[in-house]
Amino acid sequence: MKFQIAINLERMNEQTSMTAVRDHTLRMVKMADAAGFDIVWAAEHHALEMTIAPNPFSLLTWWGEHTKNIRLGCAVVNAAYWHPIRLAGEAAMTDLLTDGRLEFGIGSGAYQREFDRMQPGLKQSDSWQYMNEMLPAVLALWQGDYEHNGDFWQFPTSTSVPKPVQSPHPPVWVAARSPITYDYAIKNNCNIMCWPLTRSFDEAELYKQHFDESMAKFSNARRPNFALMRHTAIYETTAGRDKAIAAIQNVLGQFENLFRNIGGVTNGFPAQTPLAELVNRDEYNADMLEENLLFGSPDQAIEKLKRYQNLGVDSFIYYASMGLEHDEQIKSLELFCDKVMPAFR
Repeated sequence: MKFQIAINLERMNEQTSMTAVRDHTLRMVKMADAAGFDIVWAAEHHALEMTIAPNPFSLLTWWGEHTKNIRLGCAVVNAAYWHPIRLAGEAAMTDLLTDGRLEFGIGSGAYQREFDRMQPGLKQSDSWQYMNEMLPAVLALWQGDYEHNGDFWQFPTSTSVPKPVQSPHPPVWVAARSPITYDYAIKNNCNIMCWPLTRSFDEAELYKQHFDESMAKFSNARRPNFALMRHTAIYETTAGRDKAIAAIQNVLGQFENLFRNIGGVTNGFPAQTPLAELVNRDEYNADMLEENLLFGSPDQAIEKLKRYQNLGVDSFIYYASMGLEHDEQIKSLELFCDKVMPAFR
């Protein structure tokens, strides 16, 4: 099993400087590169301090200048916010500037609040249609001259400038949860990343079932890389455990605010929805979180990761951003690199 890392420029309050966030994030990326992580992922989000990523390609290019081997992925660009010619060009330029290290992830977004601002009138539940039209257009533009007459975009003959370094194009990834998205990914030769949120191992098994059923449906398709993401915190003390649980509960309250569009955001900082007010509040029980997420000692993490490996997960995505203090994030990643990863080499 290979390891990847997803990390955000994450600012939880106004007392933390943006330069401190910048420097910490780069330090984590450089640590992951030195430890042999396969890919680092940058998201796309807008007007939110907890995920500062208005253009993931600028982040990837920056990280590429400071790393040697780790591949650089966008997880994921929201198709509805882009024009095909611009997206093809930005992605190809990133591939060029990083000597062919781009991993191209595309998806349909998560937060209705962002759609209300970036694509007013579009429901998040309908945004998959933009992704379905966008990806073939980008792939065609990477190959050469192409004219597009679709439902959402129309343009005369054009091409991507520059073209990607990788041939025929950078690896493509799709964020998948529903069976229809697994079908789309496998039919179109896309790698798959999934995120069971805070749910139990059963949710991971469900996603693997979707994967297997889609592979059976498209028997001539190549087997893609199947990656699974979990929030990760490795600790060796009760104090470390308590800090990790408190941090993830705080972030999850903000996530529920944004995901359900039920709370306010002031100057980019989402209000935390009180967990006691949530219908699904049992999903945020401390013991359940420690059990379901990749939380625990190095030995506990190894045991959990072996379950994913036996399930058929090709790559585990270490989700580093969860509101944890910077020094605690560093400690966690050090423990993971030094005491967990060697068990899988």
